[in-house]
Amino acid sequence: MIPINLMLMMSSMVARRASYSASVRRIDPKLLADCVSARSSTCPSVMAVLPTLATTSDGVPVVMHDDSLKRTMGVDRLVAETRRAELPAAVPTFEQAIACFAELGLGCNVEIKPCEGREAETGRATVEALRTFWPASLPAPLLSSFKDESLKAARQAAPEYARALLISEVAETWQARAEAVGAAGLNVGGRKLTVPGAVAIKRAGYTLSIWTVNDPDEARAFVGMGADCIITDKPDVILAALK
Repeated sequence: MIPINLMLMMSSMVARRASYSASVRRIDPKLLADCVSARSSTCPSVMAVLPTLATTSDGVPVVMHDDSLKRTMGVDRLVAETRRAELPAAVPTFEQAIACFAELGLGCNVEIKPCEGREAETGRATVEALRTFWPASLPAPLLSSFKDESLKAARQAAPEYARALLISEVAETWQARAEAVGAAGLNVGGRKLTVPGAVAIKRAGYTLSIWTVNDPDEARAFVGMGADCIITDKPDVILAALK
């Protein structure tokens, strides 16, 4: 098997697929089983999950892909305008998610996805939760975000956690932005990633993670471009392709 990290994109999977519950403990057991069993295979670096975090009006980090509850929960209300106690029971807090990761022995790339105007606040709330609840038995999590201010706030509050800058494409400013937030890696959208872009990231000394890759041929191509991690909704399919 190719020695590549594989990551289940948990929050977007919850948001896109109606057949999956938003409750961390009720996500398709086969997908989580793939995550766990892969670690005992010939590719022990597999696997981690990628939850996307927002914060409630009272500052509680919760696993939620969208700003609004409407698409996933059927409630026409913004997460940022809702207290934790008012959220549907199916929306897990980050604390509950961490307990699930600990039970399954899964690593974590935490995507900080704040609503507008709460970038720094959400970054700080995320690392405060990690310091309180993250178990010593698991490897230290990676923080990622499209929002530079979230990563800067997280770095200031908890510099011990590694950071990755999330970008949709490799624009001219990527390296300056990565340096400004003290990033160790780039999480790049696969749709617009070119070979020169991947080479530039690797030559600059950053790790390269690519999202969201569900096609086996694309996964193999990205590995050939130097990817360190493939982020996917379909770990079973991509694992089979990379054997």
